[in-house]
Order: sequence, then structure tokens, then C-alpha cells
Amino acid sequence: MMKYIALLRGVNVGGKNAALNFQNISTYINSSNVIFDTAATDILNLQQQCQAAILNHFQIEVPVAVISVTDLKTVLAHAPAWRGVAPESKHNAIIVIPPVDPATIIAEVGAAKPEYEQVFNYGQVSFWSAPLKTFSRTSWSKITAKTSYGAITIRNANTIKKLISLAE
Repeated sequence: MMKYIALLRGVNVGGKNAALNFQNISTYINSSNVIFDTAATDILNLQQQCQAAILNHFQIEVPVAVISVTDLKTVLAHAPAWRGVAPESKHNAIIVIPPVDPATIIAEVGAAKPEYEQVFNYGQVSFWSAPLKTFSRTSWSKITAKTSYGAITIRNANTIKKLISLAE
């Protein structure tokens, strides 16, 4: 069995769906974080199954990023040293939902403004930190106005750490 985390975009969820043959299903802080075990290994297929289950049950289309706990740990092992350090800053992980390519998101958002923010990209994740005082001046805070906004989901540093802790 592999352990996965499904990161749902734009909904708060609670509950379980046994119809997918997932086991040990749990959610975290009702903010669209679902941890589960399954023998399946095809990430895109798992993503499609989760999206279909949500559509069938709630009649809404919800983009879902699925990542194995192992892969998420690898991503975090490559996180920049500045991530999560400054106490008066937001520290987010922006996860690109396949099949969208991270380069598409990066190109649309544009270059980071080093005087206001720090951004580091690794795989499907962009680590982004910005001081609260100048947050509204950052390039990446404008992502909500971009056409590709529906192809990402954002989690703060504490949520990512907690998800890994809960999954272990």
C-alpha cells in the first residue's frame, strides 16, 4: 500500500468515500486535504478517480492534485533554507495540478520581485515566502487574478508539515 495526499482545490471537505477502494482515509482541518492508502500507483488515474468521486457525490467539478507522501517528502527535502524562517511572513507551497505544466504558471505569474518575495520552484511545487507588510506588492500574490489560478492549490508551510506528520 502506498500513502497519498489529495489536495483538493477550492472546497472544504469532510467525510469519506469508500467506493474507490481507498483505505485509512482521513481529512485534515476541513481544508481539502485528504490522506489515504491505496495499492494503485498511477497518480493521474488517482487524480481522475478523486475528481470523478467528488463530481458524482457533490455534483461539482473540483481540481485535485494527488501526491505520494514519499514524493512530498522529496519535494520538502529540496525546499530552500529561507522557507518558513521569517516569523512575520507568509510561507506557502503552490502546487500545480496536472496536467498543467509548472512552467505555464511561472510564465503567467512572471518574475518574483526580490525586494518583496522569494520563490523557488521544484517539480510541481513553487515555494513562496513574503513578508506580511509587503505581501500585496508581490508578483505571486496576484496569482488569484490569473487565468491559470484554477490549476493550482495553495497550502501554507504548517499545513504541509502537518500533513506529512499525519500521514506517517
